[in-house]
Amino acid sequence: MATTAKRATIYFDPVMHKALKLKAIETSRSVSDLVNAAVKEALAEDAEDLAAFDERNDEPLIRYDEMVRRLKEDGRI
Repeated sequence: MATTAKRATIYFDPVMHKALKLKAIETSRSVSDLVNAAVKEALAEDAEDLAAFDERNDEPLIRYDEMVRRLKEDGRI
């Protein structure tokens, strides 16, 4: 099943836009393709982070001062 693309206006810093256009030329890809790939990668990373949070949901919480104390005891700080 093919999906239709949606249009969006994105404002880039001029230097970043130039770099993006150059990368598009160098890789024979469109700017849209590069931006879509970057967004897809960022969303995939978010999904991984959320999954990791879910996996650790039942772990006990530790207070910050307790963590600092443990790090000192272990000689890490």
